[in-house]
Amino acid sequence: MLTRLSAVLVFLTAVLTGTANAVPPPPPNPSDSEISASRAEADAKAARVGELTGRLTQAESRLQELMDDVAYKRELANKARVDLETAISEAEAARREATAARVQADAASKAVEESRRALDEFAAASYAQGSTVGSFSAYFGAKSPEDLLARAQLLEAVSSSSLNRLDQVTRDQGTAANLDAAARAALQKAESKQAAADEAKKVAEQAQQVAADAHNAQAAATSELQSNKDAVERELVAARGEVNGLEAQRRQYDQWVDAKKREEEENARRAAAAAAAAQAPAPQRPVAAAAPSGSRVQTVINRALAQRGVIYAWGGGNYNGPTYGVRDGGVADSYGDYRKIGFDCSGLMMYAFAGVGVYLPHYSGYQYNSGRKVPLSQMAPGDMIFWGPGGGTHVALYLGGGMMVEAPHSGAVVRISPVRYGGIMPYVTRML
Repeated sequence: MLTRLSAVLVFLTAVLTGTANAVPPPPPNPSDSEISASRAEADAKAARVGELTGRLTQAESRLQELMDDVAYKRELANKARVDLETAISEAEAARREATAARVQADAASKAVEESRRALDEFAAASYAQGSTVGSFSAYFGAKSPEDLLARAQLLEAVSSSSLNRLDQVTRDQGTAANLDAAARAALQKAESKQAAADEAKKVAEQAQQVAADAHNAQAAATSELQSNKDAVERELVAARGEVNGLEAQRRQYDQWVDAKKREEEENARRAAAAAAAAQAPAPQRPVAAAAPSGSRVQTVINRALAQRGVIYAWGGGNYNGPTYGVRDGGVADSYGDYRKIGFDCSGLMMYAFAGVGVYLPHYSGYQYNSGRKVPLSQMAPGDMIFWGPGGGTHVALYLGGGMMVEAPHSGAVVRISPVRYGGIMPYVTRML
């Protein structure tokens, strides 16, 4: 018992003398007349601090606008690349259709020729057997009722013996004409699709160039803004350092009084807590609650979170995981994204939702219109958040608690971030 009491006393002594941070000796406490004499100077410095803070805020706002513009241009290039791939696929299908129709038309034309040859053979055979009809042209040249009757009998014989080659020729000619028309239509369709593919390619190249130009302009502007920001921060630090007159000393003294009072209260609280802890059993460590499982929303979130740390690659990612990025002629190329295996923002969403059987297109603007629109104020975990016109600048997955997971930009990795409200769309997209 004495040993236990001694331990408690030692513990209480440590609490009272060393656990709380000791407040240093009081600073100088200037008189009211000294404070009044320095107030004008302090007010002038405070005004300067406010001016510099405003300039810094404007500079940072402009920097963010330029960065958002670059992101939007890059997503436009991504959209054009998707449209190009679709147009090329449709053009190839149309060409296959045209080739098949041409083969059928050629076969029908061959059937026409065979029918004509059979008709000529039949007419020749009829003439050899004693008919007065040597050809169909002779039928129309009959000079007597007997000749006309003979030719009528010939036609009746053709019909009765199922050798009406004239009708067969007509049918084969019609089939050939229809198939040939189908072949021409299919070919025209193929050419139209190819033209659309070429136009999509031009749009993609133009969008990539716009992204590169925007990046160059943004890089120069960012460098200038960063220099301005550094200068402003140095001026701000200097201005704050100058506000060290007597009024500041009075504030420091008041703060010391408050700190001394808190120190005494904290020492008393810790002493009471230590005494109670000496008598109470050690608390049991709570067991953390298991994370939700079996939910489709949680599956999507888990798949996205599992990719944290994966490198950003523009144009990278699909339903199965990270892939090589693609060239964009500008920002992504400067970071070597086409040599990296990773995700861009919309590629990460493709992979996350594929885990529950939802297959999204590889463009944030299309993903924005893929599900149900929900007001931003009502967003829930598993919703997709978008930025920029039509959602075409950026997309991320909301986790709850004001946090999101995203593939942000070249040079970064998949990460968890606080939701950014600058340029955000007023609606989120809910897929589940």
